[in-house]
Amino acid sequence: MSTTADPIAALGALPGVADSVDSVRKAVDRVYGHRIMRRRSNEITSEAALRGARGSAALSGAEWALEEVRRRTDFSGDEEARTVGAALRLTAESGQLLSIWRQSPLRVLARLHLVAAADSTEGAGRPRLAGEPVDEPLVELPLPDADEVAGRLEGLSRLIIAGSAAPALVTAAVVHGELLSLRPFGSHNGLVARAAERIVLVGSGLDPKSICPAEAGCAELGRAAYVAALDGYASGTPEGMAAWIAHCGKAVELGVRESAAVCEALQRGAA
Repeated sequence: MSTTADPIAALGALPGVADSVDSVRKAVDRVYGHRIMRRRSNEITSEAALRGARGSAALSGAEWALEEVRRRTDFSGDEEARTVGAALRLTAESGQLLSIWRQSPLRVLARLHLVAAADSTEGAGRPRLAGEPVDEPLVELPLPDADEVAGRLEGLSRLIIAGSAAPALVTAAVVHGELLSLRPFGSHNGLVARAAERIVLVGSGLDPKSICPAEAGCAELGRAAYVAALDGYASGTPEGMAAWIAHCGKAVELGVRESAAVCEALQRGAA
């Protein structure tokens, strides 16, 4: 990232980023303007939460059909079931942490990991220590050591607390990319990173009702594209950073499309 006083905002000037921001804003405005939103927004929020959790779990290796996620009540079985359960818990928990995020993002991240791990992982709720392993098979980037993780988490926290003039999409993409690149916890880093992105998108006012599940869009774009875009973020090059932000923007737009389809289905049912 840039070394300017507002390094996140500086990313907004990268080639193509403004177009991504504008496209996302227009897509979000369209779905919020749908007539069904005036009467049944709570139903759309609930459905978006389910689809977002399903998408996040899919990116972490648990590719379940939406109806299976919807009908299941016990997620204590195999590893895939536990992953889906963790994604659902994080979706529910994220909405409770919005007011804390801007004052204490590190506290929120610790809480997210504790919720995801459900006390089943040693070191749950704290960044990993030197020598501790990380279980994150999707991401094959070089693993930063514990000291680098601590320093970069602190830097990210300061930037969030200070606030930024950057568009919400840019800030959300940086939070997502930084956490997934660092993998600060021993497990569930992808789930936590995507939940943190959701908190930024909602808390910023871009998606205040949480009806635009970016996680579902990321899953639709595919794991290979997700990893390739993350490699661009981790490279730190302007082109790589811009490509990651564009990928996150496209994921939000695809999430918007999911909720727009739900709106249309509800409207047909009410007709």
